[in-house]
Amino acid sequence: AFSGNTNADSVVYFKLQHSIKARFLRFVPLDWNPNGRIGMRIEVYGCTYRSEVVGFDGKSCLIYTFNQKLMSALKDVISLKFKTMQSDGILLHREGQNGDHITLELIKGKLSLLINLGDTKTHPSNAQINITLGSLLDDQHWHSVVIEHFNNQVNFTVDKHTHHFYAKGEFNYLDLDYELSFGGIPVPGKSGTLSRRNFHGCFENIY
Repeated sequence: AFSGNTNADSVVYFKLQHSIKARFLRFVPLDWNPNGRIGMRIEVYGCTYRSEVVGFDGKSCLIYTFNQKLMSALKDVISLKFKTMQSDGILLHREGQNGDHITLELIKGKLSLLINLGDTKTHPSNAQINITLGSLLDDQHWHSVVIEHFNNQVNFTVDKHTHHFYAKGEFNYLDLDYELSFGGIPVPGKSGTLSRRNFHGCFENIY
């Protein structure tokens, strides 16, 4: 609740502590000023929304190469928005030399996060993790995705629905290259279980 002014001329200003994103705002008066006439005048100011969009035609992919000197981060966070009319396609993929890989793939309108430790002889337990979230994500509307990896904890979020899970100790030994691809797999690797269908649609604000 926001209290207003008590005279005809002064302005009461409120700055929200946390930002919000909304299509509509509704104001419901709770009480009127007992010493003056009934009335309400409101102005709302927003912030500039930055939008960087890239399109994929089902045959292309975007490759990001990390600086090896800066690869001592304790936490990995990847976030983006996407929209598509295709029910299948690879959103991102990162692979290592021994078959380890992390893949985010759209399968039949659902998002699947696949973490593979590659060599099952070296990592017999928890060699593969597959988490699926969302449905009907091929509706040509924007959907947000966030993947957070810190030690053994992984948070996978799709449109504010989050799946938290803990992997066993072997997860810390993922041997991944310094290259991350969006929209497809540029060179066929050892991840033969994937559909390998490139993404056809748009990404917004890849972080």
